[in-house]
Amino acid sequence: MQEELNQFERNKVWELVQRPMHQNVIGTKWVFRNKMNEEGSVVRNKARLVAKGYCQEEGIDFDETFAPVARLEAIRMFLAYTTHKNFIVYQMDVKSAFLNGLLEEEKKKSILLVQIYVDDIIFGSTNKDLCEKFSNLMQSEFEMSMMGELNFFLGLQIKQCQEGIYISQSKYTKELLKKFGIEEGRIVTTPMATNIKLDKDEKGKSVDESKYRGMIGSLLYLTASRPDILHAVCLCAHFQSNSKESHMSAVKRIFRYLMIARVLFYPKNEKISLKGYSDSDYAGNIDDRKSTSGSCQFLDDCLVSWFSNKHICVSLSTAKAEYISTAFCCTQLLWIKQTLADYKCSFKNVPIFCDNISAINITQNPVHHNRTKHIEIRHHFQRDCVSKRKIEISFVPSQDQLADIFTKPLSSETFASIRARLGIMHTE
Repeated sequence: MQEELNQFERNKVWELVQRPMHQNVIGTKWVFRNKMNEEGSVVRNKARLVAKGYCQEEGIDFDETFAPVARLEAIRMFLAYTTHKNFIVYQMDVKSAFLNGLLEEEKKKSILLVQIYVDDIIFGSTNKDLCEKFSNLMQSEFEMSMMGELNFFLGLQIKQCQEGIYISQSKYTKELLKKFGIEEGRIVTTPMATNIKLDKDEKGKSVDESKYRGMIGSLLYLTASRPDILHAVCLCAHFQSNSKESHMSAVKRIFRYLMIARVLFYPKNEKISLKGYSDSDYAGNIDDRKSTSGSCQFLDDCLVSWFSNKHICVSLSTAKAEYISTAFCCTQLLWIKQTLADYKCSFKNVPIFCDNISAINITQNPVHHNRTKHIEIRHHFQRDCVSKRKIEISFVPSQDQLADIFTKPLSSETFASIRARLGIMHTE
C-alpha cells in the first residue's frame, strides 16, 4: 500500500486525512480478476481493494469524483477520423484508475487525438513522434503501461490495415453461441422474417424470462458493432416482461443469423463529410400502433452512429412519423458536429436523407399550419436548424433509404444490399 500512497502524493491529487471519530470503519475486500486479450489469453492479473461506497458521505469521505467515459459513437467517430488522417491508433492502460492529475495542453500544427474510458486510453497523431512524446509524458506522470497498437478496446476487436479499419466482436459472438447452445443448425440470411409480426401473444406458452432477458442483454451489447441486428433485437426486447415461445423463436433466429461472422469496415478516404439517413415504419407495432424510427449517420463512408426507436405516442399520419424521425436524426447530427469541432472539422448544411416529401415540406415551412399543431414542439427545433443552414433535409428514393434496415424486417435481397452499403461485410 505504501507504493500506492507514494503515487498519490507524487500526483498531488490525494491527501491522507484523519478519519472522523463519529464514522464507522468502512468495510473493504480484495477483488481479483484476470484481464484478457481478444484471443482470450490472460495478459494481466489484477487486484483491487474495494470499499463500500454506500457507507461514504460526500464532504466527509470524499469531495468530488469524476471518471471520464466516452460514448461508443465517439469511439467510432475517432476510428473513422483516423482512417481519413491515415495514422495508427495506440493504446495505454492506467494501472491505478483513480490517479488523476492536471495536464497542460499545447496545440500546434500536428494533431493529437485522445479518447479516455475510465482507465483505458487510446490515442493517435498525424505526427508519430508526437505519439511517442505523449506516451513518455503520461508514463512519467502516472503509473501506466503502453500496450502498443490498438487491437482490443471495450470488447471491440479492431484491426488496422492499409485499406482501413475492421471492427468486430467475433470472439464475443462465438461465446454467445456456445453459451446459449446455438452453435449448430440452419443458418438464416436475415435476423427477422418478413412474414412474422411479433405481438404480445397473450395466449402463447410462457418461457424462462431470466434466460430470455439474458439473451436480449447479450445481443444489445453486440449491436455496438452489428447494426444489422439492431431492429430485430430492439423489437424482441419489448417482450422481456412476459416472453412467450414465439418471442423466443424470434430471438433464436437472430442467433442463427449470427453464425456467419461479419465485421464493420471503415475504408480510408481523403474527403471528410457528414450525412444522415432517416426513416420511419408508420404504425408498425401491432399492439399499440406506434411507429418506429430508424436513423444512421456516416462520416465519409464510415457508419459511426445508428438507432432504432419506437415512438412514445401514436402518429396520425406518415408525414408526422417521418417528421419525428428526422428530428431524432437531426439531434444526433448536431451532437456529432459539436464533437467533430474538437477535431477542427466544421460542416454546414449537413444532409439528412428522407423518403417522405410531406415531412421535408414541414421542415421548410416557417408557418405552423393547423395540420402540424398536434406535433410536439420539441420536434419543431429542426426547422430552426434548416433555416440557419445547420442541416438540410433532402429527398432520397425508397430503394436508396439505408435507414430502412432499422425500422422493419426486409427481404433477403434488400437486406443484403443495405447491409453492404452500411459497411458490414462477411469475414472468414
